[in-house]
Amino acid sequence: MKKEGNIKQKFSFFKSPVTNVTPYRDITLLDAHRVITGKYYKRQTLKLRLLSDKQENRRFKATHFPYCTFSGTFTRRNEDSLILHSGLISLDFDHMKDIQTLKLQLLKDPYFQTELLFVSPNGAGLKWIVSIDVTGKYSHADWFQAIYNYIRETYNIEIDKSCRDVARASFLSHDKEAFIHPKYLVQ
Repeated sequence: MKKEGNIKQKFSFFKSPVTNVTPYRDITLLDAHRVITGKYYKRQTLKLRLLSDKQENRRFKATHFPYCTFSGTFTRRNEDSLILHSGLISLDFDHMKDIQTLKLQLLKDPYFQTELLFVSPNGAGLKWIVSIDVTGKYSHADWFQAIYNYIRETYNIEIDKSCRDVARASFLSHDKEAFIHPKYLVQ
């Protein structure tokens, strides 16, 4: 769905740990990109990627990384507390063997314009943020299912099904090469 949309879309940002369900503030994609490409979470990201024990890795990520709900602003992180949908959906690709090839494919996708794309905290996946139109007859869940089916058929991979949740927590980690659509860089 290639469309320009509102470049000032806002969504909720939460300080760690993930058990914190009260937003700290609302941010934009440009704000998130600055956090991801900055050095704020570089040390934590490198440490996380060295943790081979799954439970220890999961605990460390849950306690040391901020997160956001790309799909909207919330009073609390749960579906019933949505204030306003941002028109964005965050899609997770986990345990990928060739991140670079997938990254290039997603950036060139003919149907969905990449708004933000970055390597996930563990370093073995991608987070892909695209625009959706929830002002019409299709809901967030409808869009998720359509994109899920499209990605499975087009690229023969699956998106993490928990991205169906409008209040999905997306951890922000360090990726100095994170992509943001150039329209957000124009002042």
